[in-house]
Amino acid sequence: MSQSVVHLLDLPDEILLIILKKLNNIDVLYSLLNINNERLYLLAQERTFSNILNFVSIDNNSSIDHRRLDWFCINILPKIHYNVEFLISESVLLKCLLLAGDYPNLTKLELFNFKQEIALNHFTSKCYNRSMMFNTTDYEWFLVTFV
Repeated sequence: MSQSVVHLLDLPDEILLIILKKLNNIDVLYSLLNINNERLYLLAQERTFSNILNFVSIDNNSSIDHRRLDWFCINILPKIHYNVEFLISESVLLKCLLLAGDYPNLTKLELFNFKQEIALNHFTSKCYNRSMMFNTTDYEWFLVTFV
């Protein structure tokens, strides 16, 4: 019986996207935007992987440590910030994530482990509003969900 060897990069983009969509998008972005392969780099920047970013730990396998978070905020979010429409975060990560770039398409922000009065203080602070680079006073397009 003859065996053929097929490498991941031998697959067409459509099949690679199907495979990558089955994975956690934070992991895909972190992994593929850190390597020196232009094809995978371009695939990882697809809106599919960057329109919803969930930084809340679902289980031990998907938790993001501080080293990865720093790398994400410094090197990845500035490249994909314009694709982000929905950001899910815990309170301890929020400031880092929001300061990583402006988010012109952000329409929903879901916060976990965040007291409402503290959130309102953050979003009404003049200094913080300038840093976030998006208008939080336009409540028609900006929704914050407290969970």
